Amino acid sequence: MIQKFLETKKYDIVEHTEKADIYIINTCTVTNMSDRKSRQMLRRVKELNPNSIVVACGCYVQVAKEELKKIKEIELVLGNNEKKNIVGYIENYIAENVKKLKIEDVMNQKDFVEFGEITFSEKTRAVIKIQDGCDRFCSYCIIPYARGRVRSRRPENVIKEVKKIAENGIKEIVITGIHIASYGKDFKENYQLIDLLEELNKIDGIARIRLGSLEPLIITEEFISRLSKLKKVCDHFHLSLQSGCDETLKRMNRRYTVEQFINIVDLIRKYYKNVNLTTDIIVGFPQETDEEFEQTYKFLEKIKFYKMHIFKYSPRKGTKAAKMEGQIDGKTKEERSQKLIELSNKFEKEYNEKYIGKKIKVLFEEQKNGVYKGHTTNYILAYCNTKEKIENNILEVECEKIEGDHVITKIKN
Repeated sequence: MIQKFLETKKYDIVEHTEKADIYIINTCTVTNMSDRKSRQMLRRVKELNPNSIVVACGCYVQVAKEELKKIKEIELVLGNNEKKNIVGYIENYIAENVKKLKIEDVMNQKDFVEFGEITFSEKTRAVIKIQDGCDRFCSYCIIPYARGRVRSRRPENVIKEVKKIAENGIKEIVITGIHIASYGKDFKENYQLIDLLEELNKIDGIARIRLGSLEPLIITEEFISRLSKLKKVCDHFHLSLQSGCDETLKRMNRRYTVEQFINIVDLIRKYYKNVNLTTDIIVGFPQETDEEFEQTYKFLEKIKFYKMHIFKYSPRKGTKAAKMEGQIDGKTKEERSQKLIELSNKFEKEYNEKYIGKKIKVLFEEQKNGVYKGHTTNYILAYCNTKEKIENNILEVECEKIEGDHVITKIKN
């Protein structure tokens, strides 16, 4: 998005490791590690060109204004609401040559900020942001403070953008946001995520609609029944679980129980035969005992996700969890993390093995040295070595074997 703003104004884009006149660091604040990486990057780029203008923007900026004021390498500091006017701020800085701090209180933002008909896109896939903000306030998460309250993008604007994407020959769209399950809750009219998806499913040229991370509680019988009728929606769902223990979930303020989650998974598998489920898990949350972790482990064995993204809990200043007693030591977090990573790898291998010798449909996205790679609707990563030009094509191929995290396929004559 920011790159397209700059390209429109005829700025030349270079690799982040090259010398440049302006460096823009779009910061992240999901974990302490991402905070540290953001600070390191802000300082590192100044070393490439001491006379450059360094711009810090994004989520870390939104929640750490005072910290960033102390970093002398930064010329311009912009919050999330200011990114849409980033070129103007840069050019004003160049013209006035004075240090600026421009960060509005994101909690006062009531409407979704349109950035124009610009999206992040590759040759075969486009990412469509349909909402911003979150009002769930999980006890470990800083994001609601960085992104503000729920703001949904007007459906007519989403539909207009997706139609333009289809005209450009892009076959797959990914629906994203901070909390897409809350889409429409800020509208006066009764219009929800499923209503938008039904409209997008009608757009000619789009072959696949993939959903980003979903709040589990959005999955009801009505929702999944309507969703399953939309043939373009991919049979891959990322349900953010975080823990398989009720007590831990309660401390996290996740608002569901493991029994509710099981019922949700059963509902999905009732309507989708070969569905692929992925998730996020936090290990070492404050006060997580060995018994609670074991409950999570056994719960995950029961669910059998295809892939699990494992995060070691890190305290986020300003969150309730950071003040909790019973913080877990690093060694314990590492041991628990490794156990779940091994379990995740096992599930992924078992799932992929089911497709050996079978035909799968793959949207081939890119190629390197004659090897194309792409994904099935249920998000299996597939490689194919061929002399044919198959980029941006959906082809039926045969799965021959597994190599690491992907399958090797061949084109059937």
